[in-house]
Amino acid sequence: MASSNVKPKSISEVVSRRIFRILILCVGLSHLPLFAQKKNERYIVQIKKASSPITIDGKLDEATWREAAVAKDFFSVLPMDTSFAKVKTEVRLSYDDENLYLIATCFHLLPGPYMVESLRRDFNFGKNDNFLLFMDPFEDQTNGFSFGANAAGAQWDGIMYQGGSVDLSWDNKWTSEVKSDDEKWVFEASIPFKSIRYKKGIDKWGINFSRLDLKTTEKSAWAPVPRQFPTASLAYTGTLAWDKPPPVPGTNVSLIPYGLTGGTNDYVKKTPTNYQNDIGADAKISLTSSINLDLTVNPNFSQVEVDRQVTNLDRFELFFPERRQFFLENGDLFGNFGYATIRPFFSRRIGLNAPIQFGGRVSGKIDKNWRIGAMSMQTSRVDSVNLPAQNFSILSLQRRVFARSNIGLLIINKEAIDNKISLDPKKPNYTDHNRNIGMEYNLASSNNKWIGKAFVLKSFSPNKNGREFTHGANLTYASRKWVISWQHEYVGKDFVAEVGYVPRVGYVKVNPQASYLFFPKGKVVLSHGPLASSTYFLNESLNRLDDENYVGYRVVFRKQSSANVYISHNYVRLLKGFDPTNSGLDTIPRGTEHQWDAINLDFTSKPQSRFTYATTLRYGGYYLDGKRFSFTTDWGYRFQPYVSLALSTTYNDIQLPLPWGRQSFWLVSPRVDVTFTNKVFFTAFSQYNQQKDNVNLNARFQWRYKPASDLFIVYTDNYLSQNFGVKNRALVVKLTYWWGLNIKK
Repeated sequence: MASSNVKPKSISEVVSRRIFRILILCVGLSHLPLFAQKKNERYIVQIKKASSPITIDGKLDEATWREAAVAKDFFSVLPMDTSFAKVKTEVRLSYDDENLYLIATCFHLLPGPYMVESLRRDFNFGKNDNFLLFMDPFEDQTNGFSFGANAAGAQWDGIMYQGGSVDLSWDNKWTSEVKSDDEKWVFEASIPFKSIRYKKGIDKWGINFSRLDLKTTEKSAWAPVPRQFPTASLAYTGTLAWDKPPPVPGTNVSLIPYGLTGGTNDYVKKTPTNYQNDIGADAKISLTSSINLDLTVNPNFSQVEVDRQVTNLDRFELFFPERRQFFLENGDLFGNFGYATIRPFFSRRIGLNAPIQFGGRVSGKIDKNWRIGAMSMQTSRVDSVNLPAQNFSILSLQRRVFARSNIGLLIINKEAIDNKISLDPKKPNYTDHNRNIGMEYNLASSNNKWIGKAFVLKSFSPNKNGREFTHGANLTYASRKWVISWQHEYVGKDFVAEVGYVPRVGYVKVNPQASYLFFPKGKVVLSHGPLASSTYFLNESLNRLDDENYVGYRVVFRKQSSANVYISHNYVRLLKGFDPTNSGLDTIPRGTEHQWDAINLDFTSKPQSRFTYATTLRYGGYYLDGKRFSFTTDWGYRFQPYVSLALSTTYNDIQLPLPWGRQSFWLVSPRVDVTFTNKVFFTAFSQYNQQKDNVNLNARFQWRYKPASDLFIVYTDNYLSQNFGVKNRALVVKLTYWWGLNIKK
């Protein structure tokens, strides 16, 4: 026992010390002038102040547009990036004291109608003919904004982070219009300066334009982007050159009050109808042109779509993404620290079991090199479960180094207020506090071929004074043909992140991966090639816990359908009892070892068809020398641009020895989206979950009666799957209004 206690401590200390050295070295290097030349700096489009008023009507008929410089001669990105685009696109920009204006003329190459799913805002990129703008107002090649539309006029807007990711949950005020004829479709937009963040005095912004034309399967960009990267990659933006620095928008104050009414019936507990009438408000205040203050009082998120259910056959907690608008702008400053399964901060922990009373957040760019995020949220006490009132405070600082890399600091504090010890065994007790501190280095080379991360975390909790360190590091090289990566992690057994998502502790993980692509000259297959991956979990004494090894082959066709096949070998040594069906029948004993082989097949259809589908099949072994067969399918049909139908199904058939025997679980989720206009939407979907014996129905009507102002009507039902007996039912009506006040300096 003595040796097993010493060895894990030495592992954590040695690796943590190495990570600290890397981070300290990066902090020192951040002061050196080692910024690489921008890849596409020779691609420049000029922007001049408007000489005449501009009406947003999708028509190229103002004098300003006739005088504006034209960005054209786009480059093909897909299927191949070796020539100019076949589909022609032209873009013009202008501005006045209040707005940035853009008009994009998207010409057709082949006859026939455009292809879109619906008029739904923030559409699926790959299933819609679309035009997108990516802009980098700080020229840091890391953060920015994206705006655009599909060919039917559905809007797209998002905030950009990590050099090429777009968070479409971000929402702001702007206007656009799309007009089309047999030769082209035209997108015209007005983006208020007060809706975006930028530093005053800067007269050069990073910018790129992206076009997807599904009839030709061509994706193109104005400034060339290698095919292995998204057109959103800010490493490959060109330059928007202003005739003079854009105007300072003044102090922008937006108040967003809401009113809500509704009721809930609980038929299981047979309680009276719970009527709800509520008011609250958010506020957005621009402290500078690039730093925003967000405030909220008594927020309510009843309009947020319910989580998509899954059949849970996992040993660890499942992850469901954040959907609440307040937490999303600059959310990467808080929520992207660590890895997907090592998140020291996960905003869904706030208000999970207790209502939020109020909160505030400051976030944005201090200058070209520094970003800041600070948030404090207060929740109420819930006496029924002895949950104390709690304060959640988070501080994040990020410093740019080299061309596109950065170093980050994160501090998290969860504090209980008036925490009371309960003597009732049915009511849990809660810790007085939990704190986390961490540093992170994010690597992104100037050409985006090398990306990586290294981080270290330390938690502080009552009655914990042992292995509370966590660290991880990864490095990926991506060329046109090769993708090679390495990742390793260590999570100490005493590490606690109560405001995070860390489903597993007390392990070491290593994960190498590699893939290669061939590009044949035929007209059917675009690319194909092998891939391999190994994932090993070890305990802190470096003894084997779990591992998965697989090899596969993938094929991408020129019409953008794809197929994959891979075989895998799995090994698991259980650290605690586990029910392999998660149905409550029995558990497999701790310490038992299990291994099996499996084959997986998946296929995704081409996006050009009105009918689309994707399917994944798995067959192989399972725990206790059992068998598991599963398939997942996603079907879709569109009556463009107004109606989109979808059906998702998951089936698992498991064969095990008694007491489980043969178990099967269906999860079926039909969905209908009706977009009457690009401002009026109706969505209804149901979820039949055999594992949970539940049928859920959710219907939502949304009317965007003014930019960023909405009326929501949301209806939710839950039934027993056996006899469709009602469990609970709720109806909510919510009205929001965005009231903007622009204070000139």
